[in-house]
Amino acid sequence: MKTVIIKYNAGNVQSVMYALDRIGAQYEWTDDPDTIRSADKVIFPGVGEASTAMAYLRERELDKLIPSLRQPVLGTCVGMQLMCRYSEENDTTCMGIFDVDVLRFPATKGFKVPQTGWNDIYDLTNPLCQSLHEHDYVYYNHGYYAPLCKQTVAKTNYILEYSAMLQKDNFFAAQFHSEISGNVGQRIFENFLQLS
Repeated sequence: MKTVIIKYNAGNVQSVMYALDRIGAQYEWTDDPDTIRSADKVIFPGVGEASTAMAYLRERELDKLIPSLRQPVLGTCVGMQLMCRYSEENDTTCMGIFDVDVLRFPATKGFKVPQTGWNDIYDLTNPLCQSLHEHDYVYYNHGYYAPLCKQTVAKTNYILEYSAMLQKDNFFAAQFHSEISGNVGQRIFENFLQLS
């Protein structure tokens, strides 16, 4: 099986590689369109700022390639947000795979933004959460969120209830960092790599 990690201007790639190494997965880190198209599975990670990341994707026309993919694709954190329609972070038009806009957390007394740390996930209704439990904990670090929508397949709550995971057809996404979410994140990667 050929797994590709999309190479673009976003951090945390090494953490994703370590996570895949732990489960014995073979992978390639690349921005080559032909290599990405021919992969069996595609991982689209992300840390950083939306407009800069989208500019990099547009320069290489990856913003057109990614929505056209037919194999299973997994976006994480900023990767998930870039798969949405729009982000309030620097007024950024994104790829529009998911029919939802990414919003900044409202300033709320007693809550720090960005949300940084462990939080639970629940209402798990997607194949990546097979063998997980309601209210398992995963690791978040983000100041923007995707509201609940028809493509929400897992939820969490910080200041308000929002989408922890999204799915549309062959596209899956997680707001949290699966690669540093311990056994729960590892299981999500394992489930993703087992998708047909």
